[in-house]
Amino acid sequence: MIARTQRWILALLLLAAGAWAAVLATRGAFGIALIGALAILNTQPGLIAIEYLVLMPYANRRDPTHSPGLRQRLVAWWRESWTAHAVFSWRQPFRENAESDGLDPVAHAGRHALVLVHGFFCNRGLWNPWMRRLRERGIPFVAITLEPAYGSIDEYVHAVDGAIERAWQATGVAPVIAAHSMGGLAVRAWWRARGTEGDERVSHVLTVGTPHCGTLTAYFAKGLNARQMRPGSSWLSQLAADEPPARYARFTCFYSDCDNISMPAATATLSGADNRHVPGQPHVALVYAQAVFEEALRRSQSA
Repeated sequence: MIARTQRWILALLLLAAGAWAAVLATRGAFGIALIGALAILNTQPGLIAIEYLVLMPYANRRDPTHSPGLRQRLVAWWRESWTAHAVFSWRQPFRENAESDGLDPVAHAGRHALVLVHGFFCNRGLWNPWMRRLRERGIPFVAITLEPAYGSIDEYVHAVDGAIERAWQATGVAPVIAAHSMGGLAVRAWWRARGTEGDERVSHVLTVGTPHCGTLTAYFAKGLNARQMRPGSSWLSQLAADEPPARYARFTCFYSDCDNISMPAATATLSGADNRHVPGQPHVALVYAQAVFEEALRRSQSA
């Protein structure tokens, strides 16, 4: 469903850009026709610019993380704009299933698999670069798509559980989980549902830009899951209350001062976790940061 929705969004943007260009071109305004069409096709970078220029300075004004300057925010905006096009205009709408899961009960027996969990309004296509690199290194993995797109985060427990079970069945050992954004909350919801059983089912969890304490940008998104990610939501408060504090020692949380979605920056950390600051990285591009991938490799090989 998510891939289909993103294809429709792309089709509408192309239609709008084409209509604008055609109307202006017939009037001889070729320059305005081109500029307008490009602006329509780059709606997402425009929205990202608002996040960096307006929301981020406000959200991070009291955050203990170093507040990025204008130049650093502009560089992060440029990087995130290109990454967003690659992810939302290609990998997710058209390449969701281009990479199959890498689980071989014979070749991967006794090895820790990586379970890859995406975030809000995304699908498993987000992880395509990871899956290619993991396959080249012979590391077992499974990636899932969380649906419905706008449902409760608790509804994703079954999908997470199924992926963990598949990893167990193929390797015979507890997997490592790498979760981006809302995916980290889905993993925490899974662990709450499984209780002490979850302690044995997972070796370690890496979260990447996960708004553990909520994010201001959730006020601008639709869906029950977005409302659950608002700062101070009853869902987040109950989740934290239900978790034993010692559990966070099993988490490594990657966060960034240039995260344009999880704001303020420290919201992507957990007290007692191994919190790692990756400066200058925007929200989606943080998935592809070398430090994140290398830690996933290390955990999968030595967990």
